[in-house]
Amino acid sequence: MEQSNRGVAISISGVKKKYKLGQIGGGSLRADLQSWWAKKRGEEDPNTVIGQEKRLVGQTFMALNGINLTIYQGEAVGIIGSNGAGKSTLLKLLSRVTAPTEGEIDIYGRIASMLEVGTGFNPEMTGRENVYLNGAILGMTKAEIDAKMEQIIEFSEVRDFIDTPVKRYSSGMFVKLAFSVAAHLDAEIMIMDEVLAVGDMAFQKKCLDKMKEAANKEGRTVLYVSHNMNTIRQLCDRCIVLDRGKIIFEGAVDEAVGVYAGVRTKSSVSVSLSGMTKNANGILDGIKLKEIRILERDSWTIEVGEKLRFRIVAEATKELNNIGYRSRLASADGNSVSVLLAPKIINCKKGEILSVDLEADVSELVPGRYTLTPVLYGVNEYGGWNFYDHIDCAVVFEVNNREGFNENMLWEQRWWGHVKLPELKVLKYEKCD
Repeated sequence: MEQSNRGVAISISGVKKKYKLGQIGGGSLRADLQSWWAKKRGEEDPNTVIGQEKRLVGQTFMALNGINLTIYQGEAVGIIGSNGAGKSTLLKLLSRVTAPTEGEIDIYGRIASMLEVGTGFNPEMTGRENVYLNGAILGMTKAEIDAKMEQIIEFSEVRDFIDTPVKRYSSGMFVKLAFSVAAHLDAEIMIMDEVLAVGDMAFQKKCLDKMKEAANKEGRTVLYVSHNMNTIRQLCDRCIVLDRGKIIFEGAVDEAVGVYAGVRTKSSVSVSLSGMTKNANGILDGIKLKEIRILERDSWTIEVGEKLRFRIVAEATKELNNIGYRSRLASADGNSVSVLLAPKIINCKKGEILSVDLEADVSELVPGRYTLTPVLYGVNEYGGWNFYDHIDCAVVFEVNNREGFNENMLWEQRWWGHVKLPELKVLKYEKCD
């Protein structure tokens, strides 16, 4: 269903969230009183961090700085970004844990949220009692909660402990029950932070399947924050990337993951490697890469089914023989796809500059953006490896779609991967009576 045909679940307009740093930040009332009294007496703050001249009294921090976003009913939306980007702050605003400093948030429906382990649970109450408590907060009657109770207990896998106070639960048990409550009680919007990482692998898969079902079959809206790009890919229809309190990208999941991973632009025709930051761990002197240039094209862009031709230029600082070249081929989010390998192609003397033209058969790669990590290597007298140069993600290239590829069906990398294998060969075909 197109977004325009869906009802709006959440509307965010011009939202900002500002925090004051150092005003109440000693970690306890006692520490804050100590700091206040020291300031009144003109003495050094006893709670100042070593190496810091003074506390950040009165300074402000913009956790969110002008967020505009519309989320539609039945969407599963991923929210990604580095630590401190504003992801958890945004979810807290949507869950009404705190209020925005500026802007408006309109929510159309009831929200069930998991922002951290134990959110909304009373540790002194049993698991069963907390289910009733959460249901009451959502506005459900006891009869409605009773009707859901068996499903919640069964899904949570904590049946033997459902009448035990939750303060005795492990973090994994906490998450299992909390997610089960959020997933089964009647809320139109589910908000999930990174808490699923606490659960075991089997339960994480179970939760992802449940969230997919909630969005696709039940028409519920799901907002999901995670640093695990695979789970974002499996669950989400759309993704936003936050950076320093602002949305820097909103759109397709694979593109969002690429932005988050730092792969935002394609490389120029000629990529100078001399000034790039290089991996120095275990790297020897002897020969260094100076340049990589795409051949026969005006950009690092090819179509599906085509080969990649490029030139490497290296400068030797000593005599070496049988030096090989290889490139780790990775997807935009950093997952390895394969390796391009050319063993024992360089023999050089000190001061020589060498140019080698190479052809890589990448014809099976599907549309998308990829990176190359070039390496120069050799074998030492003991049969081990010597590495002379290594530049992470030095080159970005793109594979574009072409008419007729995959019978004109959109290739979904998150479900189907990065390589299209040859069609199956029919070995035998017969009709059976």
